[in-house]
Amino acid sequence: MHVFVSGRVSLDLAGTLKWRRGEREELLPDEGAVADWVVEAKLLTRRPEVSGDDVLRVRELRELVYAALRVEPPREVAHAALQAFADPPPVRPVFTADGAVERHGDVTAVLSTVARDAIELIGSPDLARVRECGRPECTRLFVDDTRGKPRRWCGMTECGNRMKAAEYRRRRRLASSRAPGTP
Repeated sequence: MHVFVSGRVSLDLAGTLKWRRGEREELLPDEGAVADWVVEAKLLTRRPEVSGDDVLRVRELRELVYAALRVEPPREVAHAALQAFADPPPVRPVFTADGAVERHGDVTAVLSTVARDAIELIGSPDLARVRECGRPECTRLFVDDTRGKPRRWCGMTECGNRMKAAEYRRRRRLASSRAPGTP
């Protein structure tokens, strides 16, 4: 299962390469993982056909998005490359016979949808609210839409709980080292 905590599908794609400052973890290693991510991201209703070239294109877009939206300067927006991904028709919503809605398309449509999301984010006031997770090892980006903008971690499950537990242990060690009778 993939994690979707960024608030934007383009940032969720950028988060599929974890721990960029250390030992990287690739969450889209092959065609099956890409197909799973597309469905879990709710970009398409059914798993698409994914080729090896599609995996490379998904990773290329991911790196363009990360370079354009990362918090650390310099942000490098490859306008022409992002636009080339955005130009084909995006995923399209389709009514089923029973009135439900499905999302149809192929990998090219998915890439177009994600690139369009990134372009819209780059051109919006929300760009100023893009943050990087406060856990030093984590490089996941997210849009902080919390009241007062206090969000520090990409998500509580992985990073927030670990950081809070580490801070609690640090405070306990500090308190025990200051205890009366301690040399």
